[in-house]
Amino acid sequence: MAQYASEAVGENIDREMDRAESRNETSIQTESEKMTGKMAEKTTQINLQINLTIREFNRSDEDYAMMVAIVNRVWPDYPDTVAEWQHRDRTRAAKLKWQRYLAFLDGEPVALATYRQMLWMYHPRKFRISVNVLPEHRRQGIGTALYQHLLQELIPHDPIELMAVTREDYEESVRFLQHRGFQEVQRQWESILEVASFDPSPFAGVAEKVAAQGIQIRTVRELESDPERDRKLYELEAALDEDVPSPEPSTMPEFEEWQKVWDDPSLLPDGWFVAVHGDQYVGMSALWGSQASRDLYTGLTGVRRAYRRKGIATAMKLRAIAYAQATGAPRIRTWNEVNNQGMLSINERLGFVRQPASIDFVKKLREE
Repeated sequence: MAQYASEAVGENIDREMDRAESRNETSIQTESEKMTGKMAEKTTQINLQINLTIREFNRSDEDYAMMVAIVNRVWPDYPDTVAEWQHRDRTRAAKLKWQRYLAFLDGEPVALATYRQMLWMYHPRKFRISVNVLPEHRRQGIGTALYQHLLQELIPHDPIELMAVTREDYEESVRFLQHRGFQEVQRQWESILEVASFDPSPFAGVAEKVAAQGIQIRTVRELESDPERDRKLYELEAALDEDVPSPEPSTMPEFEEWQKVWDDPSLLPDGWFVAVHGDQYVGMSALWGSQASRDLYTGLTGVRRAYRRKGIATAMKLRAIAYAQATGAPRIRTWNEVNNQGMLSINERLGFVRQPASIDFVKKLREE
């Protein structure tokens, strides 16, 4: 899938969690034992009284298959496919630095580590890291070895800050980060709507109220005839992005980079809704799919400041739920910044149920 929701501060704003990979690649799930041994640059044999080898991800189909299998085991709630990861890597912005490393125990793949930069929170010397260790191989020092390997590999990039994300119920992960000096900077509730249980009756008249204000809710497919559609969507997203809470300053990609969205295999043109007033785009709410799951994920949902408190966000979300019902999706997942009472309230009224929160951590290595 391509975009994940992280619903933001202020009324009627949702935001994806760094779009493509934050759900699982950007998560720490490992143990906190100390490592011994010497880290080499590319392929490393670790002296942990176990036969552990770390090597660079080589982008072969075999490596992709091993990597996705590990991540799906560590994060079973959010499965992915090889094709989705390969697409993300092919379309990644050229300026972004990234690399992955696979760990093998007695020749078998048991863990994955990653460093990368993020297009939507870009800084040339800030990196998000992840370590994922298969459950049956934790508490052997593998995660610590990979973390140390990432630090060594990052030295040429002269990083000033590391970021990581985990979920609050992954308690070992939280302790691992805290033990290494990472500080919590933001929490986001995950919320799930069981689509079959949705009751539309309390929302009768919402769509009519919005339409009476001259506002239409249309899909991006329906807007294809507008020659300025892409530019308008881009400018709308940039305006909404100003109100999205983020652990780091938000950065809007260049228009040409943003247009890669149309090639994303998880794009749902009939599930991306836009509020239109005259020839102006005033709000959006997007659903994204996954090749590995029938669940849908809320991407950016937001309304321009001048149009808030008019029921537009609720009307768009109702259309999204209707789309999920029509396509047989069992669940819609979204993430809410914990202080965003406006969006939390909307989702609660719609029947979304809170799940464990995701936590953003930061470790400052030096000042800019």
